[in-house]
Amino acid sequence: MRFLLFNWNIIFVILSLGFLICTPLRASDVEKVLYLIIENNEIVASNTLSGRFERLKLGAKEKIVEHKVADAVAVVETSQRYSAYGVLSGGWKSIKLRAQENTVSIQVEDFSANVVTSDRILNFNGRNGVWKETRRSIQ
Repeated sequence: MRFLLFNWNIIFVILSLGFLICTPLRASDVEKVLYLIIENNEIVASNTLSGRFERLKLGAKEKIVEHKVADAVAVVETSQRYSAYGVLSGGWKSIKLRAQENTVSIQVEDFSANVVTSDRILNFNGRNGVWKETRRSIQ
C-alpha cells in the first residue's frame, strides 16, 4: 500500500511540472526593459535589453503632448505625429497626425501599443516595429 501511495505522489509531481512548463507567458511575465527620459522637449529611450540609448528627434516647432511607456514599448504623441519605440525592433517609428485629428486614447502594454483618434485606430507591434491602422467608423 505504501508503495502505491509513493508512486501516485511521483506521478502527481511529474504532471504538475509538465503543466508548468506548458503554461504560456502572461502579461506580467514581460520584464521591464524600457525607460523614457524626458528633458527640455527631448525624449531618450533607454533600452536596457540591448544597452542602447536612442533619441527621438523633434522638428523645430514640434512639441511633446503625451507619452506612455510599458515594459517593452513606448508611444509619444507630439503636435505632428505618433512615435513608438519597441525594444526588439529598436529605433523610433513614426506615423503622422492627420489634419483636424484628435487623440482619444493611448494604451501600451508589454510589446503592444494602441492609439484611438477621432478618425483612426492605430496599433504598433513592438516586436517588429510596424504600425497598422484602420478607419474608425463613427456613428
